[in-house]
Amino acid sequence: MADAARPEGRTGGQLLADALVANGATHVFAVPGESYLDLLDGLYNQRNRIELVTCRFEAGAVHMAEAQGKLTGRPGVAVVTRGPGACHAAIGVHVAQQDSTPLVLLVGQIPVSETDRESFQEVDYRRFFSPIAKWVTQIDEAARIPELMAHAFDVAVSGRPGPVVVALSEEMQKHLASVPDIGPQPVLPPHPAPDAIPRLMAMLAKAEKPLAILGGTRWTDEGRAAIRDFLVGNDIPVAVAFRRQGLFDGTSPHYAGDLGVGADAQLVAKAKEADLILAIGTRLGEPVSQGYTLFDLAGGKPIVQVHPEQSEIGRVHRVALGVVSDLNAFAQAVTAQRVAQPRWGAWRQSVRAAREAQAKAPEYEGPLNLAVALQQLEQVLPDDTIFTTDAGNFATWPTRFMHLREKQEFLGPTNGAMGYGVPASIGAAITNPGRCVLCFVGDGGALMTGQELATAFHHGAAPIIMVFNNGMYGTIRMYQERTYPGRVSGTALTNPDFARFIESFGGHGEVVTATDELVPAFQRARASGKPAIIEVRTNPEQVTNRATIAQLREQATR
Repeated sequence: MADAARPEGRTGGQLLADALVANGATHVFAVPGESYLDLLDGLYNQRNRIELVTCRFEAGAVHMAEAQGKLTGRPGVAVVTRGPGACHAAIGVHVAQQDSTPLVLLVGQIPVSETDRESFQEVDYRRFFSPIAKWVTQIDEAARIPELMAHAFDVAVSGRPGPVVVALSEEMQKHLASVPDIGPQPVLPPHPAPDAIPRLMAMLAKAEKPLAILGGTRWTDEGRAAIRDFLVGNDIPVAVAFRRQGLFDGTSPHYAGDLGVGADAQLVAKAKEADLILAIGTRLGEPVSQGYTLFDLAGGKPIVQVHPEQSEIGRVHRVALGVVSDLNAFAQAVTAQRVAQPRWGAWRQSVRAAREAQAKAPEYEGPLNLAVALQQLEQVLPDDTIFTTDAGNFATWPTRFMHLREKQEFLGPTNGAMGYGVPASIGAAITNPGRCVLCFVGDGGALMTGQELATAFHHGAAPIIMVFNNGMYGTIRMYQERTYPGRVSGTALTNPDFARFIESFGGHGEVVTATDELVPAFQRARASGKPAIIEVRTNPEQVTNRATIAQLREQATR
């Protein structure tokens, strides 16, 4: 567990680098700063054990680390400098908080002796980050580095996973200390209470229209397989929480769709019609509950909620049964349980029929039917593709018309952060260099963090970035047309030629303007082995997959 104390002292910077190794970190995503030069030097000594990924913008660095946390279930690690660097990093911390992703962010800090003088780039990080982090601390004594760093990693994965922020005072990194390294400790995860599964099965046996909603993080392959066997074995329709498509096979006849922003109206109606909700891993937050309107807050509809953090159970919607458990432990405990005579076969079929109707590609005006093109693309994607998505109206197209297969992964910001998709795809490609990584991003989000493509080239990662270009901030334009029809203000964009943009780095660029061009463009991008952009030039009039601008204006003026 821990190395013996070394007789010679190590600098704080070296102790920090060694603590990262001791706690299992494999990558550090960083924008360098003078406030942590000693840590950088310590990482040089550990360069054969930790890959230091040099990024271009702090938000991008944290998004990459967060994506790694999602994929591995272990804390992703980012390092940024003080003041402006920490402020830029805050959006990634907020993503990790709302997505329940384990993350450790290290922030360089001013010398302790200058505290409260409004020194150059001084920020009180405990006050700054505390609303959006699980724990915030500052290390001022080198001897406490192993203790506090080990605790940071423990907190990030305990209960509801999330971000931890550790500030590093500048002079502390130069001090010497002779202390042992401290690594992870064996902590058994919480399991369901002895009567939890019998009570759940008794409630399920009485139901006629059950619906499962899968969410949460740190699922293992074994856990996902176990919960799948339970749900499919009991013929239960399964919806996924907002941007959790990777938790259940979308091609399964039991898949009902996603309950999130832009959810299908028929699925929302089915959720209201259900007489038992199995909320497994999901917090039943604002997107899933459709603005807290889907279920009675007082518990009128029976809900069984399973979550590793007791304080999240019934936080908004009172439940009929709450089960505090690690999600994988719950899945293993329930996987073989079966209801003797399920009465909801016709119900499950009706829920699936609603999903199939939702996914059927309509006719759209123009040479590009994006729904058909995406469904054609789905057929040629590798079985282990990792998808990342940014935030925006474009994201509803793949969510509605595509279906992830069982071994595919889906990473997206549940807090709706634009600028997430591109760096997340780079973090995913660095974490899993042998897998196909495909990013969906709008033209707005692409230029918020698109400069991180330089990081992909620098570190040999080759994600494929699909830019949906309609020349506007589409989501805001949609709301604008609903509220102030015809009064376009602040939502139009001027964009580069995205294909030439990636080519300027030495990458592969494609432009798609018609339905049958997308699959060949993807295949050429994949074959190039380079970071690639596929610019999909969409019809700006088709502002959503359900309405045109003209239709929104007509509805607003009725």
